[in-house]
Amino acid sequence: METRTQLNDIREQRGISAARLAKLAGVSRQTIYAIEAGDYVPNTTLALQLAKILEVRVEDLFRLEGEPPAPIRPLSVDLIASDQARKGQPVQLCRVGKRMVGVSAIPQPALLPMADGVILESSRRTHHAQVHVFQDDLESGKRLLIAGCDPGISLLVQHLARYDDVDTVIAASSSHQALEWLRDGKVHVAGSHLRDLPSGEYNLPAIRKLFSKTEVKVVTFAIWEQGLVMQPGNPKSIRGVADLARKNVSIVNREKGAGSRDLLDQKLREAGVAPKRVHGYDRVAYGHLPAALAVSMHEADCCIATRSAARAFGLSFVPLATERYDLVIRREYARLPAVEALLDVLNRAAIRRRLEMLAGYDTSHTGQVLVG
Repeated sequence: METRTQLNDIREQRGISAARLAKLAGVSRQTIYAIEAGDYVPNTTLALQLAKILEVRVEDLFRLEGEPPAPIRPLSVDLIASDQARKGQPVQLCRVGKRMVGVSAIPQPALLPMADGVILESSRRTHHAQVHVFQDDLESGKRLLIAGCDPGISLLVQHLARYDDVDTVIAASSSHQALEWLRDGKVHVAGSHLRDLPSGEYNLPAIRKLFSKTEVKVVTFAIWEQGLVMQPGNPKSIRGVADLARKNVSIVNREKGAGSRDLLDQKLREAGVAPKRVHGYDRVAYGHLPAALAVSMHEADCCIATRSAARAFGLSFVPLATERYDLVIRREYARLPAVEALLDVLNRAAIRRRLEMLAGYDTSHTGQVLVG
C-alpha cells in the first residue's frame, strides 16, 4: 500500500520554504522535494522531526492511500469565565496539573483570536465543555495559565515568548476570582491587588484566608496607581469621587470581587456617597482596559482603573491609591520550566524599563519574594 503525504500543502500553509524546512530538519532540500513528490518515504525519526517543526501530527503529514485522515476526538475541558461560553466560541487550552482548562479567546481589533479549538457544547452549571481542538499535541510545550486583571501582564508575556519560548494563556478576571481559581487548581498563577482595610496590607491577608503557608509562593509584580479615568481633557471636571454623585456624570463599574470595585466602594463611603446616587454604578466592565475603553468611546464619563489603562487610550487620570500587584504561584508548579522562566524575566532590567515607560509602574520591588 502506497504512502500519501500532505507535506507540501502543510509546509506552504506555514509559509516555510523547502530549503528552510530542510535546514531545520538537517536534510537536503532534494530530500524534502523527494518526500513531497512521493518518491521517498522518510524513516520514523525524520517523520517525527518534520511533524515537530510544522507543529502537526505525523498522521497529518503521512497516511496510507485510501485511508481517511484520523479525526481528532473532542476534548473534555474545564471552562473558566464560562458565562461567555457558547457553541462555536474559540478557546485557548492549557493543562494545569491533571486538568485541561479552557479560556475564552478574545479577538483584538483587526485580528481573529489566537485559539486552540472551538466549543461544541458546554454547561454553565458544571463549567465543563466539549471542545473540538485544531491539533491534539496540547500536552507538549511550556504553556502557562495566568489569571488576573493587570494590563501590564501583556508586557511580561511578550518577554516570556521572546527570551524563553514560553506559551502563555491569560484568563482575565478579578483578583478574588483569580485566587479562587488558583485554590481550585485551575490556573498556575493568580494576580491580585486586594487591600485589607484593617491592616492596610495588600494581598497577603486575602491569600492567608485561602491558602496555608506552604501552599503558595508570592512575588511582587509591580506597584501601580489606580484612580479616576475620564475622557481627554476631563470635560466634566471630575476631581474626586464625590463628583460621581452629580446628575451629569455617569460611570462604568467593575465586577464584584475586583480590587477596583473595592476601591470605589471604599472611597464612596469616605465621601458619604451612597452607590445608588452614582449613575452607572450597576453597569460592569470586566477589566481595566475594557472599562477605560468604554470611557474612550463616550459610553461613560468615568471609571476606576489603573494609570496604564488611562495611558493606553489617552485619557485623563486622577490618582486615588497606590497599590501593589502580586503574583501568587502554587508551590507544586514552582518548578515548572514556564514558572521558572517567569521568575527569571521579572528580574531582568528590560521588562522593568517597559513597565516603567509604557505602563507608568513603580518596579523598585518587582521580583521581590514576599512568601517563599
